[in-house]
Amino acid sequence: MYIENKLIKKQLSIWMLFMFFLVSLIIIIGGLTRLTDSGLSITEWELFKGFIPPLNHEQMKLYFELYKQIPEYKLQNFSMNLSEFKVIFWWEWSHRFIARIIGILYLIPLIYFTYILGFKKVKYLYFIFFLICFQGLIGWFMVSSGLTNRVDVSHFRLSIHLLFAFLILSLLLFNYLNFRVEKNISIKLNPFLPLSFLILIFFQIIIGAFVSGMDAGKIYNSWPLMGSSYFPDDNNFEDLFKFSAFSDPSLVQFIHRNLAYVISIFYLSILIIIYKKKMNNLYKTINILGFILVLQIFLGILTVIYGAQIYIASVHQISSIFLVSICIYFYYINTRSNLQLSN
Repeated sequence: MYIENKLIKKQLSIWMLFMFFLVSLIIIIGGLTRLTDSGLSITEWELFKGFIPPLNHEQMKLYFELYKQIPEYKLQNFSMNLSEFKVIFWWEWSHRFIARIIGILYLIPLIYFTYILGFKKVKYLYFIFFLICFQGLIGWFMVSSGLTNRVDVSHFRLSIHLLFAFLILSLLLFNYLNFRVEKNISIKLNPFLPLSFLILIFFQIIIGAFVSGMDAGKIYNSWPLMGSSYFPDDNNFEDLFKFSAFSDPSLVQFIHRNLAYVISIFYLSILIIIYKKKMNNLYKTINILGFILVLQIFLGILTVIYGAQIYIASVHQISSIFLVSICIYFYYINTRSNLQLSN
């Protein structure tokens, strides 16, 4: 989208950046909601009604009585009292509240910029709004999977929910960069490489959601071996090549570990190309990316060793936001520069 008016571009960039931070916040809160097993504390969607929290003791008791009807309470939290319920309730309510705020604070400026610039110039921003709305549906689709016949949500639905959150985050950041960052025509790295790296990171996020959804980080709490061997001893190696592997906690953890190694090797390959070709203006970005990647792997190792303790696992997820962000920037500067060169 080409816009000449500098003031409008500045307004658009501020809006995109603000929404980026809000989506980052909801990813963090969502992660803590999952880690505290709070996601099923509100058993109804309440798209509009849920905007207002329970204002008295009786209203909170009503939510608690509804929670008592689901398997998580009956089979796992049957000894929970109202005070303990309030803790998990407020995590889930806060998560949903921020989601509603994101929808409103995206829609209002979208209407404003549509009026100022016309629909044609902002039509692709409506796609992000569609994703935000669709994300709300996916969220309920995920929660509903844990209301009958099981004590947690489907890890497949959880991964879809997290994937869309990072997709929205990436699009917001990409648009911010599009409005604010100047093109650098001296960069000539093939954009296929940063794009492929970004896709690998997204795939790792999906596997990470599997690990979280099945509490797979609470088993095999050692590194670099899984127990006494490299491959988990409660499975056969051929099981790794079955679709059922994605529903096996030990195999999912094995995949998550080894995908991190693959990503590291791919990163080193890109690093070597950049330094071999003396792309000086990419040194800073690729080095920052490497630092965050090492930090993320280190936090992943700590998460496993300490049995997915809440604070360590949460920092591990926060670090993934930084990793995706620098990957988006790395992809952007190469894509934009190559486009510039082709003009």
